[in-house]
Amino acid sequence: MGEQRVSLVQDEVSMQQFVKKLLRDVQALEYMLDNDWFEKDIVRIGAEQEMCLVHRKTYKPATIAMEALDHMKEYDWVETELAKFNLETNLDPREFTGHCLSELEKENTGKLDKISDKLKDLKARLILTGILPTLRKYDLEMHNLTPKKRYYALMEAINSQLQGNAYELRLSGIDELLLRHNSPLLEACNTSFQVHLQVSPNNFAPLYNISQVLAAPVIAVSANSPIVFGKRLWHESRIALFQQALDVRTTNEHMRQRSPRVSFGTNWLNESIMEIYKEDIARFRVLLSADVEEDSIKLLSEGKVPKLRALQVHNSTVYRWNRPCYGVSPNGQPHLRIENRVIPAGPTVVDEVANAAFWLGAMVGMHTAYPDIRAKIGWEDAQDNFIKSAKFGIDTKFTWFGDQKVTATDLLQQELIPLAREGLKQRNVDSGDIDRYMGIIEERAKMHMSGSRWQLRAYTKLSKEVTRDEALCGLTASIIKNQKANKPVHTWELPNAEDMPDYKPARLMVDEFMETDLFTVQKDDLIELVAELMDWRKIRYMPVEDSKGKLVGLITSRLLLRYYTHQSRLNGKAATCVKDIMIKSPITVGPNETIVQAMRTMRDKKIGCLPVVQNDELIGIITEMDFLRITGRLMERLEAEFED
Repeated sequence: MGEQRVSLVQDEVSMQQFVKKLLRDVQALEYMLDNDWFEKDIVRIGAEQEMCLVHRKTYKPATIAMEALDHMKEYDWVETELAKFNLETNLDPREFTGHCLSELEKENTGKLDKISDKLKDLKARLILTGILPTLRKYDLEMHNLTPKKRYYALMEAINSQLQGNAYELRLSGIDELLLRHNSPLLEACNTSFQVHLQVSPNNFAPLYNISQVLAAPVIAVSANSPIVFGKRLWHESRIALFQQALDVRTTNEHMRQRSPRVSFGTNWLNESIMEIYKEDIARFRVLLSADVEEDSIKLLSEGKVPKLRALQVHNSTVYRWNRPCYGVSPNGQPHLRIENRVIPAGPTVVDEVANAAFWLGAMVGMHTAYPDIRAKIGWEDAQDNFIKSAKFGIDTKFTWFGDQKVTATDLLQQELIPLAREGLKQRNVDSGDIDRYMGIIEERAKMHMSGSRWQLRAYTKLSKEVTRDEALCGLTASIIKNQKANKPVHTWELPNAEDMPDYKPARLMVDEFMETDLFTVQKDDLIELVAELMDWRKIRYMPVEDSKGKLVGLITSRLLLRYYTHQSRLNGKAATCVKDIMIKSPITVGPNETIVQAMRTMRDKKIGCLPVVQNDELIGIITEMDFLRITGRLMERLEAEFED
């Protein structure tokens, strides 16, 4: 869950003191590796479950994490996450054998059920999904940061290194997202199911390299994060969104290369875990410090195992998708783990455990079949596969061993699933567990279905029937419904608009409701052009903006009718530009007002549209037709309830 007792580096002296502790931790770790201190006779697995909280009826983010924790003080396994609408649970480490997978599912389900029961009193629900479909940009403002010292320090530290003026998102899929944000809290969009595998020091490098190769096919089959702010983007948008949310770099005129703190890595490991820790200290400045009392070198001299807190604090601020981890086992021996961070939360607990089973089994099976994976595939291909799988998910075509081109589904069915099955058998995992969880992966591959592909199909279908906001809420409601049944995602049916009878748009914000695909003109354009455009696009209102996107006026169909009536009297001799007839100071609305407020303004002012502006910039428009669509749907529901 991350080290909570940290703080921002306040001055040069505290920085130097922490760095000294960090370097001593590196020396201590190297000594323990060289002198065979590490636990090697047991293999354990573990996991962390992140989740989102939503309001029971609106399905929008519920910023109640602190209140929820007050209701769960007896549960020491649940903890905060970055935003007030997130929680995280720690699942018990268990030996990688026998019924470990079904036990993992049972424990996770039980803990989530306990949280759900507590959330009822707060009129909220939990949902497992890589990115919550109903998240809005203003849910990620700093007032929704979880009020804990660690998070404030982390945000301030990242902001202090920002080279540009804002954090920028640039993602293209079916839709396109180009967005600036004023804080790295965008990171809070992402929720995952982080899986840990304990490995021996001697096998760490080859197994870490295998985890890098497996990252792409694991993403392909488990992708569950395709929708961000109503935009259909990458199948696993978490990958790009996480990197861009914390990317402090900016464009330059030179070609100097700077590494982002969120990355896949830069090359294979050759010898040991030390290569990662040393590279990360060399590449990334210390963001956070901690009051580290232990002297790791002194403890070693006394035969005691240090916790290496300084090293762990720094490691927690460098976000590799396969992260190295150091820990101390209950028996007092140190151990090493590989933390897989590419697996998203959801779609269901059984899906998550199937994803974990696939990765864990494939790690063991591939290590047996290919002791040095570097001889089979180049680093560049592994990295390229990683990005492609994030973009295209189960539709990806990989560059695999021997430079062969193979689809994700063929690779899964013909090679990786059999390897994963064999790996689980080598660990003496229960045969029933193997069949249950690997059977889910097999069916996904056969049906060409993942959580992302289901979400994209469902959202596209709903968007043709209802407004964007209702489609997102309906999608979220359907996910929660299927999660309760713990049905694997490949068995889910597509939702219908009628599946969400409780949809209540009264508190809907203008930002969620407005049309953003705008057709506009400028004040020097000819009226004849405007008339044609409005006729071609069947629109009654045309905003007028300047070259910078600032709203300067509005043309309505009534103004055009008045203009052409006047023209007929002048026998067509007058040539008029937009600026001569436009409404020069149109009534506008801000993006954070409710649609009830917007509707009241339109009614009171007797107008048919409201341009939406932010800092004088035109960002959207709402018209009476938008309200008709909502009221029409409400009337249909009332009629259905009456007939029932």
